[in-house]
Amino acid sequence: MIHTDTVDATAPIEQLKAISSWVSSVQDLDKLLQLIIESATNVVRAEAASLLLVDAKTGSLYFKVATGTKGAEVKEFRVKIGEGIAGHVARTGQPLLIADAKQDSRWMRTISDRVDFETRSMACVPLKINDRTIGVVQVLNKRDASRFTQADMDVLEEFSNLAALAIGSARSLEQVRQENQDLKKALGEKHQIIGKSLTLAKVLEDAQKLSRTKTTALIQGESGTGKELLARLIHRESPRKENPLVVLNCAALPETLLESELFGYEKGAFTGATSRKTGKFEAAHEGTLFLDEIGEMAPGIQAKLLRVLQEGVFYRVGGNTPITVDVRVLSATNKDLKKEVEAGNFREDLYYRLNVVQLTIPPLRERLEDVPPLVEHFLDLFKKETGLSHLTISDAAMDKMASYDWPGNIRELRNAIERAVVMGNGKSIVPEDLPITASLPKISGMRVGLTLEEALNEFKKAFILLNLKHTGGNRSKAARIMDIQRTYLSRLITRFNIRDLA
Repeated sequence: MIHTDTVDATAPIEQLKAISSWVSSVQDLDKLLQLIIESATNVVRAEAASLLLVDAKTGSLYFKVATGTKGAEVKEFRVKIGEGIAGHVARTGQPLLIADAKQDSRWMRTISDRVDFETRSMACVPLKINDRTIGVVQVLNKRDASRFTQADMDVLEEFSNLAALAIGSARSLEQVRQENQDLKKALGEKHQIIGKSLTLAKVLEDAQKLSRTKTTALIQGESGTGKELLARLIHRESPRKENPLVVLNCAALPETLLESELFGYEKGAFTGATSRKTGKFEAAHEGTLFLDEIGEMAPGIQAKLLRVLQEGVFYRVGGNTPITVDVRVLSATNKDLKKEVEAGNFREDLYYRLNVVQLTIPPLRERLEDVPPLVEHFLDLFKKETGLSHLTISDAAMDKMASYDWPGNIRELRNAIERAVVMGNGKSIVPEDLPITASLPKISGMRVGLTLEEALNEFKKAFILLNLKHTGGNRSKAARIMDIQRTYLSRLITRFNIRDLA
């Protein structure tokens, strides 16, 4: 309750109403706290006021806001918790009304003396959030040389509560912002595309160009190559990045359920439709819809999808109200859609509508130089999950993975690393820990960095060795298999220094 013997009853109320309307949506905490303390100073007609916050690490209070002629100088000081009037209030959490500071043993005159400010009377109240004292608000000296009263204390507590609300709101907003940043960072790390090969770099470059537009695009690639990751990258780099990315696997649902998932349905549209359901197109409004395995979509749904892409309008299942959406559609498939069109399994008009831009992710066997960085990435990921921070991978295991053809692509590689981490000795991953057996032919010519002539020569050497071993070192038989003259084969054996064939 605010007493009226010292202050005008309406003045603080109007000030509090004006300030409180800004507190919940605080954008600039420093300015708002300055406004609160300046208002408190004027309402109780004080010469100076300050807001001090607790620094838990140092066990002290620092001046967040300070008004009056010495305000700037005062902010250079700190007060230990428990020392002086402010320190005492911070420690006890109880307000203090000091009629004569010089006569109070708790008063510490150090700051007043250093800034040449005569402190007469004081009022100091705790600043609390959820019953935890985070600081104090204090006012010094009445302008008319009188003393602060309980009415002034009541007003000061109201302003202190406002300051606490402002600080609490700002901290909550900052926590939300930080959590969002952490979540985005975690998602970015989880969904990042790893690799340094030229083929992958070209795909990523094209994806970056595409991200700046709202053009539909078709992402092609074998299962496990990372088509969804590429779609996420395009969305993340696009002007729609603050809006939803909605993912739907078209192969996972039968036709009737797929229609309901895409467009939603009205209550009573079919047995079991007890309420209205929002579809993926509505959920992705002003964002991106990624349709994975688009080649599995039934012809009936293809026609309805084409209509949405052309007109931006659809109807919920069982509904007759047109719904307009603004959605950027990305789709993906591991099928050859052109062949599906020729076979009559996929609508040609929908194919061209989806395939405005086509991106093709190469299989892992065509970019084996990306295997080591992928291995390191997944190893780091599973080390964090399992707590095996010192786990390494042997050179032999890395060589085995670098010479494997990875029919399951990156998904298979990830699973192989996870199994090796879980089933290994916890110290170093060895070849026996890896659930892979077959490997690519070890042709030394298949390496980046060689000239074409060097690659051809290394291939010839490997090919000759393969045939000689097959014939037990019989040059005549090997020459017949390779369809070359025996004398020419002998010259090549000498040229490439091939020995010990038996």
